[in-house]
Amino acid sequence: MDKDAIPTDARAFSVTNRSVLAIAVPMTLAYLTTPLLGLVDTAVVGQFGDAALLGGLAAGALAFDVVFTSFNFLRSGTTGLVAQAFGRGDALEEQAVFWRAVLIAVVAGVVLAALSPLIAVGGQWFMDAGPRVSEAMGVYVRIRLLAAPFSLINYAVLGYVLGRGEGGLGLVLQLVLNGINIALCFLLGLELGWGVSGVAWATVTGEFLAMLLGLAIVVRRFRSSPPLPRHRLLDMGAFLRMLSLNRDIMIRSFSLLAAFALFTRQGAQFGTVTLAANAVLMNFFLVAGYFLDGFATAAEQLAGRAVGARAEQPFRRAVRLTLFWGFGLAGGATLVLLLAGANLVAVVTTSQDVRAVADAYLPWAAFTALSGVLAFQMDGVFIGATWSRDMRNMMLLSFLVFAAALITLAPAFGNHGLWAALHVFLLVRGLSLLTILRVRVRTAF
Repeated sequence: MDKDAIPTDARAFSVTNRSVLAIAVPMTLAYLTTPLLGLVDTAVVGQFGDAALLGGLAAGALAFDVVFTSFNFLRSGTTGLVAQAFGRGDALEEQAVFWRAVLIAVVAGVVLAALSPLIAVGGQWFMDAGPRVSEAMGVYVRIRLLAAPFSLINYAVLGYVLGRGEGGLGLVLQLVLNGINIALCFLLGLELGWGVSGVAWATVTGEFLAMLLGLAIVVRRFRSSPPLPRHRLLDMGAFLRMLSLNRDIMIRSFSLLAAFALFTRQGAQFGTVTLAANAVLMNFFLVAGYFLDGFATAAEQLAGRAVGARAEQPFRRAVRLTLFWGFGLAGGATLVLLLAGANLVAVVTTSQDVRAVADAYLPWAAFTALSGVLAFQMDGVFIGATWSRDMRNMMLLSFLVFAAALITLAPAFGNHGLWAALHVFLLVRGLSLLTILRVRVRTAF
């Protein structure tokens, strides 16, 4: 466990640059393994030289991501609740929060696994691709969703670990999960020639083994603590609070997905080349987002712990320091893209037309990290403090403002207007939550 996460007094702890970085740095590295895994999956299937298999894998991964975004609350919601219990010094509630999340994960995971054939058919209908692409997509989704209970339990394990500020352990768990997955992708998908099904089974196996490791670590820790009374675990008020928190985070996540879907759809109206260029540039924003997520995770734990301990000064310092580091990182990312973005675009695509269009809109993409840093950081603060209703409402407001900006700016300024609308969305998200934060701090402490 990280040193700064061990309280000598539940109500007295300091927030330092070290405590922020002890969570943010390992979790940034952990989050970066996710796109690496996607790259390996694509590379393995790409070795078969069949575009339909690649298309099926991409479509299946997209369908899976949409489904599992609905359950990301099991990670973030658990982090906030555990962090608050940790801040209060309530070890029994930490256990109770974890096992409640596991119960939800098991039930939801079994339902998803059982519904995998229907989800696969629904995804095939929505994508409306060719028959061979649809076949590959169906294979991937049906196998991949068998891991749903394991994946959701892993969300709960990671949420518990991060709620206690153990970024190093979180990194280890993610490295084990994605490392096993990557190794088995090569073995099953490539060496044994299983293709898409091999990639899917590699993920199932990786999720299962990571779940066993995570549960072993957590259960061993609980054995040294007082036993958890059954009535504490099955406290209906606490269950309802968790479900309410999870509902709000789910609505927030869907609204975010809808905004990016609208951005992509509008880009498609400007032609295939513009759509492709926007996709290249959005990848740069998403990579920067993985770095910003590390500091958002630090904000979750430290803000949640401070709220649990009713410690106003550590809360304010956590907000300031995570924002300081976030802006520093975002500024660096913006500078890199402005100076080297054209070269990065050339690495990603060989199409001269796409390169030319991407270079024209590169400054818009370069500044998304700066305009989005406050939104990422505020999300972390509000999740940790479990002020989920405010986060949900401000996300819905931001989505409406984004839609209005899209309708107004895109027809008038084309793709420039589309990117401007995205910046409006990011800025409104961050500034609206910052405004609410000032009110919340006055009442929370």
